[in-house]
Amino acid sequence: MEIAHDPSMRRVTPALALCTLLVAALPAQAADRHRPAHRETYGTKAPYAPEQNPGTYEQPPAGFAPVFTENVSRHGSRAATDSDDGDLILALWDKAQTAGQLTGKGEEFGPKVRALQAAMAKTGYGSLSGRGKQEIQDTAVRMAKRLPSLFAGIARDGEKIDVVSSGQGRAVDSGNLYAAALADTDPDLKPLIGATRTDKDLLYFHKSAGGAAYRDYIANDKRLAATLESITDQPKTHQAARSVLRRLFQGAFVDGLSSADQVAAAQAVHNLYAIAPAMSEESPDGTGWGMQRYISHSDAAWFGYLSDAEDFYEKGPGFSDSDITYKMADVLLDDFFKQIEAKRAGTTDLGAELRFTHAEEIIPLAALMGLPGSTEPATPGEPYTYAGNPWRGASVSPLGANIQWDVFEKDGRYLVRMLYNEKETAFKAGCTPISKGSKFYDLDELEKCFGRN
Repeated sequence: MEIAHDPSMRRVTPALALCTLLVAALPAQAADRHRPAHRETYGTKAPYAPEQNPGTYEQPPAGFAPVFTENVSRHGSRAATDSDDGDLILALWDKAQTAGQLTGKGEEFGPKVRALQAAMAKTGYGSLSGRGKQEIQDTAVRMAKRLPSLFAGIARDGEKIDVVSSGQGRAVDSGNLYAAALADTDPDLKPLIGATRTDKDLLYFHKSAGGAAYRDYIANDKRLAATLESITDQPKTHQAARSVLRRLFQGAFVDGLSSADQVAAAQAVHNLYAIAPAMSEESPDGTGWGMQRYISHSDAAWFGYLSDAEDFYEKGPGFSDSDITYKMADVLLDDFFKQIEAKRAGTTDLGAELRFTHAEEIIPLAALMGLPGSTEPATPGEPYTYAGNPWRGASVSPLGANIQWDVFEKDGRYLVRMLYNEKETAFKAGCTPISKGSKFYDLDELEKCFGRN
């Protein structure tokens, strides 16, 4: 049975074969049957889905075999990090109920939020949801399927697989789940996978010593604060906020709230809407919470934009005259190169390097690397808008987002292929592939392109 394009594959384990049959049976867009509609409106809370059918990947040139792989992955889908949004909206809901000021949908909304809050509390605020665990496990199995001869060689030669995380619970859990799922594809890999270790300087750099200047920017930069305030404090925000609340509460009740309170409450509703898909398996019927019933698509899109604007300026390309938001990601990009250079030099016994982190690291890395959607900063005085900039949180760093470099070798020549959310992706402008339109690059070319020489 042919299960991969890798001609040097030596063996097929039952788990890998089963996964292959299941994936092969799906159409290109059905890898995630629960992928939510209007995904963009969820921002960086959008749950993960692979972006390319693996059957369409470019094949390496003749004679090149995979010798190493490395990735960095955001943790999988999770519960909200705290109960603040639910607490805020339920306090309002209780007051409105007492005053007889709920709409028909509002009557439904309170119990729905309480059930979602209870599910998140049971899961653990900030912890991986059932969906998040499955996302991570599935991503690991797909990696094994893409590179069967690599992992067969790792098992045969006793090479090591290093697993490293930020040290935060959901990242540690993601690393452990990924490693276990990878081992399940071939039991011979299990003793070769190291215990998940912690490196905060590498994978939590926004909170480590290397992020000191960045944290000062977030806390004290007046231009940043003024820009975000100007984006949020628009008439459309106040119109959308009132629209969101009028679905739940009678007009008199909404009128009794200050403008600022209306916006805060509407943002809380949007945040609950955005996290709900990540908690789909914990819903009463396991299919979802139906939160889209309580916020229109246009209002969800607007508040999704506001959330994206904050992430764009605080973590992403930001202002065109500053690299403060992403310069600190150089420690992670440097590690990608170091791992491959050690492989070429024969100074490492690793066959794979697997890293697990957060949006605060993936988003800056995407900007630093010039990945699609992250190449355009905003000109000062011209605020980020959807119409003027392609940056979208749901594409740049959904829950479970990942960047992977696969390394192929022939006669001492090393080629690198990048996958971004499992889609073959060109390196930044100025990096020349081995042939026009190819996604394979000489390591020497990438070192030159990224200034490694």
